[in-house]
Amino acid sequence: MTRVWDIPVHDSTRVRDVRVAAEAACAEANLGAPRTAAAALVATELATNLLKHADGGRMVINLVEEPDTTNEAADRAVQIVSVDHGPGIGDVAEAIRDGRTTAASSLGAGLGTCLRVSDDFDLHSRRGRGTVAVARVGALPAAPHAPSRAPAGPRVGGVNLALAGAEHSGDAFGWIRCGALLTLVLADGLGHGVPAARASSAALDELRRLAALPPADILRRLHERLRHTRGAAVAVAQLDTGTGRLHFAGVGNVGARLRTPDGWQPLISQPGIVGARFPASVPLQQAPWTADSLLVLHSDGLPSRWTPPGDPGLPAHDPAVVAAVVLRDASSAASPPRDDTSVAVLCPDRRTDAHDRLP
Repeated sequence: MTRVWDIPVHDSTRVRDVRVAAEAACAEANLGAPRTAAAALVATELATNLLKHADGGRMVINLVEEPDTTNEAADRAVQIVSVDHGPGIGDVAEAIRDGRTTAASSLGAGLGTCLRVSDDFDLHSRRGRGTVAVARVGALPAAPHAPSRAPAGPRVGGVNLALAGAEHSGDAFGWIRCGALLTLVLADGLGHGVPAARASSAALDELRRLAALPPADILRRLHERLRHTRGAAVAVAQLDTGTGRLHFAGVGNVGARLRTPDGWQPLISQPGIVGARFPASVPLQQAPWTADSLLVLHSDGLPSRWTPPGDPGLPAHDPAVVAAVVLRDASSAASPPRDDTSVAVLCPDRRTDAHDRLP
């Protein structure tokens, strides 16, 4: 089931909570002591920065898997996300310089050290809007200045939140590569809590055996698999990198928007519940995939009228950063979420070297 650690950071006592959460996530991912120490360092530094520079914010820790069609149990990494509505960073390049620190209260690590000890690290900041940082720590440290271990080509990432800080989210997303096909699935288990998490996790567990099928067939197979659960809303997006076409099909209340040269295009799911009430037909929607395309899938925890990101430089960042920015900018204290919330993003690969998403 999808485990989530979601910690609001508005005073110094929560920094320890963030470190403990990072260590707990590493234990669940079976990371050794050196990588656990690296994750704890990154989490503590990011949480400390929230207090020093943004008057607080939010830390979200998820477990994510690397896409791998040859391994039934892909290695998991700990993903650490820092989100704030602070003043933003004026000079990002200077802020991430290794050894750079800004206050006596700092650990002396700084964002540069976070970048160095993480397998992946990316940061997006805009003046007056806030900052989002994403770090991932896996079982094996990335070699300095080595290319990312993630497969070349389009990239997928996202962020998952549980309702009211619950331990498990009823949402789940995952992706799989099979030849020229990259398939992204987002499942929203009916309701929330553990029963919903079981339904969405069952959908993701089945995905590895369905990677070669088209989206509508994947949904039909998932319907059979989820009959013993309470069911889920499921969206399937499949990119054929050989033809440059994106194929989409969905059942239930899962949102999807695709950025095209003409603007943002909604992709429509059919009413129903996978595992309970499957529609008589599931239309397949198709669209060209270009170097400027960007796909956002989300559960109904995100407001239906959310505004797509307008920053032209954002799609060049890690897709989990894009997802976190969408979540941050759609949130409002006046309208708190009423369900689990997940956002998954598919975007072209614009990397050259490791950590090359930073401006």
